[in-house]
This record gives sequence, C-alpha cells and structure tokens, in this order.
Amino acid sequence: MAEDLVTAIANLREEEALSMVEEKLRAGEDALKILVDSRSAMEIVGRRFENREYFVPDLVYSGEILREITELVKPTITGAAEFERLGKVIIGTVAGDIHDIGKNIVTFMLDINGFEVHDLGVDVPAQKFVEKAEETQARIIGLSGLLTLAFESMKETIEVIKSSGLSGKVRIMIGGGQINDEVRKYTGADAYGSDALSAVSLTKEWTGDKL
Repeated sequence: MAEDLVTAIANLREEEALSMVEEKLRAGEDALKILVDSRSAMEIVGRRFENREYFVPDLVYSGEILREITELVKPTITGAAEFERLGKVIIGTVAGDIHDIGKNIVTFMLDINGFEVHDLGVDVPAQKFVEKAEETQARIIGLSGLLTLAFESMKETIEVIKSSGLSGKVRIMIGGGQINDEVRKYTGADAYGSDALSAVSLTKEWTGDKL
C-alpha cells in the first residue's frame, strides 16, 4: 500500500522502501504515483527535521533513498527514447538552507519532461543565480527552501536577480514545504509551485510564452 511506502521512506528504512518500489513496478503501478508517494514521505522527513527529530545526516540519508528510488522508476517513465529539450531552467536552494529533497524531485520531474535543468545545489548565493542565467540564457529560475528562514533569503535573491538587469527577462518560481501565495507576494516571485507537478506545469506554460 502507498501508506506503507510512505512510512518506510519517512522512517528511513532503505531496503524495505526499495523492495516495495521494485514490487510496485513489477505489478505495473504508475511510476509517477510512486514519485508522489515518495514526495509525501519527504515532506514528513522535512517536518521531522524542522522539529529536531531528524538532523542533517538523516536528511542526507533520505536524499540517498530518494535518489535510488528515482533511478528505479526513471527508465519506466522515460523509456529509451531521447527527446529534444524544451527549454532551460535554473534551480537551487537559497542561501542559508541546505534542504534539497523537494528540489531534487522537481529537478528530476523537469528533466524527464524534457527540460535542460541546471541544478546549483544548496545554500546558493543570489549572485550565483544571476551568473548562471547570464551564462546559460535560461529564462526560468526556481528557488527552493524548506525552512521559514528561507523566505527572507528568497526575497533578497529575487531582488538581486531583478536589479542585475534580468528584470523582465526571467520568470521566477518558488517552492518548498511552507510556501503559499502570501510568501510569493512577500518574496516578489512570479509564481509558486505546491508540488513538483505544478512546477512542471508552470515551466511548460512559461516556456510557451515570450518573456
């Protein structure tokens, strides 16, 4: 059952979680559903981290479990076909936050949906987003953050991006466990994604428009 997979991942039971995923794939279960369940588990991990039930090593370990799960399901989603990239996206976790679980899921989902993703990692200074946008000519930037302290960092990062000459040339989305429209307004972002699928939908919508 999905709840069992969520529990296994959230409780960091690696072997059990991977075994469940393999069994689900053999049974023909939708790989995207497996990823959705994985995301639900990672949200639990994130809450436990904020509540000091989990610590940085636990986050790292949960990220490794997620990486192994995505490696298992990716061939089922992508098949052997190569595809033309639809556009370029820059993504990273803002300065002061080392959370990368949600970011990694979004990166993966964008990748399998045909986008060229430049993942800058975690604790990314604002200027690094600017430099990467100038280097790649990417016109979509995704800022990730799990902790509430990330809100101010997102705001400052967006201000730096807009003041660098990229205002009107890029669109910025934000995402994370506690992001909502009020946070979007506060930070000055163009939109927020409640989950990886909404981030993909936004990216597709924006790629179809001229900035």
